[in-house]
Amino acid sequence: MTQIDKILARLLRGTSDSAIDFQDLRRLLHALGFEERIRGSHHIYSRDGIPDILNLQPRGKLAKPYQVKQVRRVIVTYKLGGTADGED
Repeated sequence: MTQIDKILARLLRGTSDSAIDFQDLRRLLHALGFEERIRGSHHIYSRDGIPDILNLQPRGKLAKPYQVKQVRRVIVTYKLGGTADGED
């Protein structure tokens, strides 16, 4: 199991939304094919074929729990968790 797979499994479990490392979340989104734009502390993610835009900000070194839930919703809604290389 790769590091990305472990991050994805932890995120999909939903039991530790307040303890997800922000850099891990960024790595996961990159692995799933999202493009990142940074404006100040805002990390904005988009991907072709997905109308949802993810706007994330770190809280210290952790991701904000409500933003982790938003990422999980996008992954589940668009069935992005099949593989972590950006292909479904």
